Amino acid sequence: MAARVPKILIGAMTASLNSDGNHESDAYMSAPLDSRQLRAFRVLARTGSFTQTARELHLTQSGISHSIKALEAETSCRLLDRLGKKVALTQAGEQLLQHAEKILHEMEAARESLTQLGKGGKGRLRLGASTTACQHIIPPVLREFKKSFPDHAITIEPGETPELVTALLNQRIDLALSLTSNEPQLEVHPLFTDELHFIVSALHPWVKAGRVERMEIPRQNYILYNKHSSTFRLIEDYFRREQMVLNTVIEVGSMEATKELVKLGIGVSILAPWIAQKEIEEGSLVALPLGRRKLQCHWGILHWRGKRLNLVEETFIGLCESASIPLRS
Repeated sequence: MAARVPKILIGAMTASLNSDGNHESDAYMSAPLDSRQLRAFRVLARTGSFTQTARELHLTQSGISHSIKALEAETSCRLLDRLGKKVALTQAGEQLLQHAEKILHEMEAARESLTQLGKGGKGRLRLGASTTACQHIIPPVLREFKKSFPDHAITIEPGETPELVTALLNQRIDLALSLTSNEPQLEVHPLFTDELHFIVSALHPWVKAGRVERMEIPRQNYILYNKHSSTFRLIEDYFRREQMVLNTVIEVGSMEATKELVKLGIGVSILAPWIAQKEIEEGSLVALPLGRRKLQCHWGILHWRGKRLNLVEETFIGLCESASIPLRS
């Protein structure tokens, strides 16, 4: 004899089944509408004819009919009244048409926006650059870049190489113009190699002597840029290998201020000559070799390894290459 199930359990089971069914129905109704069905519905609402709609969309008449039936099933509404060979929108159809127009317009706008972006239209380019590059390389490059991409939004994040590497890894910038890095996740597009020199006032004794005496190097006062920069570390390593310790070092956060202090004879700096090209040409500063062994710095464009560069990024890199030709040692 079968056991009797209490009515309260039967009620609970029924409620559970009904609840599951409602969840399935809710999930079904929350599914996004098919854009192809909406497009067929919009054309049909305009033409009032399945035949004309099929002709405009290059589909069969039965295909259009199937799309509309599927759309009515998904919305659980009758959208059309069949009036002989013509159709007219129901109230529900009129309401859906208003939403369909907005939805399809947004989709078309999104497609056009992405197409323009792919062609180099409106978009963005997020750059990182050392302060030196921001002053001497970036301005002429951006002037040319804007001729090809006038509608592109450009942001520049200044910083030293370690900071720019971090910004790239955190995807805050797309490209970085700086000294090269050994970070394995980044790829380097080489631009140029320069050589650091002593930069001294035109009245400095080294200029009068026409040479730098090795024994005099540690006795000078040095004005160097940013102890946290990669260049500062390269200078320290260079003189450590030369078994020298530089005398008093004044750290300055501005390259322009560094050059002005050197002009006044307060100390000696160590820079690439192109950074002080104007002052060297006018005769207020003089560049002298560090010694028999050169100290070179390698510059490049950094980006994620394996990244497929778009037209905008490739153009920027190409312009940087052109601007770097005079800077190559």
